[in-house]
Amino acid sequence: MGRLTTHVLDTAHGKPGTDIRVELWSVAGERRLLRDVKTNHDGRCDKPLLEGDDFQAGEYELVFHAGDYFAAQGVEVPTPRFVDRVVLRFGIAEPDQHYHVPLLVSPWSYSTYRGS
Repeated sequence: MGRLTTHVLDTAHGKPGTDIRVELWSVAGERRLLRDVKTNHDGRCDKPLLEGDDFQAGEYELVFHAGDYFAAQGVEVPTPRFVDRVVLRFGIAEPDQHYHVPLLVSPWSYSTYRGS
């Protein structure tokens, strides 16, 4: 059964990104909010963002509220923040597969990849 998962790594401090707000949007046609969750102590969501019949082929966005996370960590950054909300738009072509979309983030950079 296919599913969508994510996790966040704080590369500035070498630890999981805990308590980061993550929004999942469907962007196929009308933009629609599907999930609004926070990462746990391990930088992961407690359950898949999508799975089963809810996990369909299409275009999606994950919005990570990284700037708020770093502000809560006491990191001093300029206003406006260089990295604030990180928006990752991606496609699901095979909904019977596991799509893992991690975020590696610092106040100055970020990267992602399709994990397993």
